[in-house]
Amino acid sequence: MKNILLAIFCVLTLGVNAQSVDTAKKKLADTLKKDLFTAPDTVKRLQIHPLYLLPPIGLIAYGALSFYVTPVRNFDYYIHGDIQRTTPNFNTKAESYFLFAPIAMVYGLNLVGIEGKNRFIDRTALLGLSGGILGLTEFSLKHATHRLRPNGTDYYSFPSGHTGAAFLAAEFLAQEYSDKSVVYSIVGYTFAVTTGVFRMANRDHWFSDVVAGAGFGILSTKAAYLIYPYIRNALTHTDKQGRKAMVMPTYQDGAPGLSFAMQL
Repeated sequence: MKNILLAIFCVLTLGVNAQSVDTAKKKLADTLKKDLFTAPDTVKRLQIHPLYLLPPIGLIAYGALSFYVTPVRNFDYYIHGDIQRTTPNFNTKAESYFLFAPIAMVYGLNLVGIEGKNRFIDRTALLGLSGGILGLTEFSLKHATHRLRPNGTDYYSFPSGHTGAAFLAAEFLAQEYSDKSVVYSIVGYTFAVTTGVFRMANRDHWFSDVVAGAGFGILSTKAAYLIYPYIRNALTHTDKQGRKAMVMPTYQDGAPGLSFAMQL
């Protein structure tokens, strides 16, 4: 009798576990479908007080002062000298992975059902726009300023591209999830600060390069969240006759593109 009861218990347990797995798979499939293939008709415009722009602008201003104010530039040399004395053999590439961590968190959280501010299409477009703004800015400045790196490898030291990308990602995470918990912002910015510290420890950048890079990264993401709703709502709208029009990114056979659809 005990053996029969044990067998029945095992069968029931396996059945419950199988049902739990099926439920989890269904839930994940529904989450992916909702995130990937749905999007609101319009995107809310970012409401931001001008004072919130002062920190990144201040960081950029500090970096710029290093070209004209001797004490600011001397502080670069002081930080570099301290690194040379305390960690002369430090070498790591961890920052190349840290800068992607906040972005991975955004997509991972959405994947498990913790929804951020925007769905897949919109947040990906926002991330791409942020990267475009930062990339154009940093590419221009690196060639214009022509600053030698601390390790002497080239003259593209200002501003720090890795740090800019890391703070772009941290602000991206903050924009998507700060309304849910300040912890997300803290985690994202911890990765970003660590990236900046490692860039200096590796002797790839001066302190002012890293500070300016952080400012450009934050400001690029904020600019994208300010600009994108106007672009998105202009491309996806309802005309005077009540017909809906939509422009969406596509990717087919290895070729990216755009698709346009209008309700007739």
